[in-house]
Amino acid sequence: MVLDRIARLRESMKAAGIDCYLIPTSDYHDSEYVSGFFQVRKYFSGFTGSAGTLVVGRKEAALFTDGRYFIQAEKELEGSGIRLMKMEEPGVPTIPEYLEQVLQEGECLGFDGRVVKAESAKEYEEILEKKNGKMIWDKDLSEGIWTDRPALSHNPVFVLAESYSGESASSKIARVREKMKEEGCGIHILTSLDDIAWLLNIRGNDVESCPVVLSYIVMTMEKVLLFAEGKSGVWTDELKKYLTENGVELRAYDSFYSYIPEIHGLKALLCKGRVSCRLLKELSGDVDVADRENPTSLMKAVKNQVEMENLRRAHLKDAIAVTRFMYWLKTNVGKAPMTEVSAAEYLEKLRRENENFIEPSFGTICAYGANGAIVHYSAKEDDCAEIRPEGFLMVDSGGHYLEGTTDITRTFALGGLTKEMKEHFTLVLKAMLNLRASKFLYGCRGINLDIRAREVFWERGLDYKHGTGHGVGYLLNVHEGPNSFRWKTQGEHLNSAVLEEGMVTTDEPGIYIEGSHGIRTENELLCRKGEKNAYGQFMYFEDLTYVPIDLDGVEISMLEEKDKERLNGYHKEVYEKLAPYFEGEMLKWLGAVTAPVN
Repeated sequence: MVLDRIARLRESMKAAGIDCYLIPTSDYHDSEYVSGFFQVRKYFSGFTGSAGTLVVGRKEAALFTDGRYFIQAEKELEGSGIRLMKMEEPGVPTIPEYLEQVLQEGECLGFDGRVVKAESAKEYEEILEKKNGKMIWDKDLSEGIWTDRPALSHNPVFVLAESYSGESASSKIARVREKMKEEGCGIHILTSLDDIAWLLNIRGNDVESCPVVLSYIVMTMEKVLLFAEGKSGVWTDELKKYLTENGVELRAYDSFYSYIPEIHGLKALLCKGRVSCRLLKELSGDVDVADRENPTSLMKAVKNQVEMENLRRAHLKDAIAVTRFMYWLKTNVGKAPMTEVSAAEYLEKLRRENENFIEPSFGTICAYGANGAIVHYSAKEDDCAEIRPEGFLMVDSGGHYLEGTTDITRTFALGGLTKEMKEHFTLVLKAMLNLRASKFLYGCRGINLDIRAREVFWERGLDYKHGTGHGVGYLLNVHEGPNSFRWKTQGEHLNSAVLEEGMVTTDEPGIYIEGSHGIRTENELLCRKGEKNAYGQFMYFEDLTYVPIDLDGVEISMLEEKDKERLNGYHKEVYEKLAPYFEGEMLKWLGAVTAPVN
């Protein structure tokens, strides 16, 4: 099937005069997760991971993806003729480097400029200029090939009340306009869906597990134009009134690109790392661009007091559900039949019993045994493992609540662990506890603190091929910038920021042994202000996640006294927070699994 689709794509490329065609994993808004309409790379390659870029030449095709998906991609690309490019591995070129290698003198690179970032397109254009080539940026070659392509998603919208958001849309708009003034800009163009949803306090369901609305914003000092699907099934009269009250004018979603050329003589604030190539190409030559991070990016990352208090409530509800799941798993494994899929469904059922639960915050990663080594594994009903009373089960899951978004990973020890497995489990635990316990001066970024987790692995010549943590949105994207924990930078945008009070970042080290096991332990951390003295403002992390660590996986002899103190202190808080919601055998069990280690 993939071979046939690639062959048909090459026919379309030839007809369009294109020698090399590039398909990223994206939508018109630079979203990480995309709806069915935008899954073009998946359609042509067969690779189902959430990150990757397919480059198809006349004779060779290559798929670029990161370390989270190496094992999965090798399996899914088998027999497709597509070459796997393991990004950031020694000897593997970047996408621009690869294009420079394969494009010959005078050749043409093509892509749909609505799904390729302006920054990336500029790099490609510079390569083509050196080769006297050209770039065709307005071709979606899937049209005519993908005949049963899903329609664009335009689902009902709702307003997130101020009791949850903590700030009105009008106040947020005023703050953005202040940033526009500071930059001397008369217009601001915003295309990222989470920024728009946060700014207007609206939520929707146009991307699975991301409660956002397909839309664009063009803001001046006088008005806000919202380009979104305006039919009555999406926007009620009450919602339209809400927009009007906040100075927002609703326009048709598909009229955005025809509006852009009408902008003249203004300085525009936008982020080239987030907007599309086509947007910049359509802008009039008399528009001066101020390339800056979207003001909303940092604003939404710093949760206000109302959001922080709501998040504590959301995480408590979530912890009750995940801990009940742990009890069910540990007491039933080997006695009742269970698979990766049925276990994930049971966990979702427990979450749905919580008040104000909306949907999972991403597809649950429920990975048993060797499947755990696939960092972002996805079990399917017809292709999943039976869970047995041996080895590890890694479960990475989360939920969207009106009170916020959760993301938690626990690895459960089900029996028959080897010495190496227990050592690896304990290293992951030590790493998570180290980062969580950090006390640091204000001004530090995630790149300064990543070593707090990674050091225990590096000391043994080990590592994990993903960041240690990412920011988390408030009833928005589960992966949110600009805060993160990484040991190296990845470009200029959305990978590092000074850690501010109110930022939420995950702490999720792991280890992945192909063919054997995968282990990850993840808590969410809320950055807080600590003491201030002659040396400056100190910061610390408050736990948001309160779920037991499975002590059956811990090799106690590897724990130093500080590790034991941290683990026992954490489990004491877990018990105190959860005990009021458990009774009988389950309460007794909770006491046992959070008991101090000596």
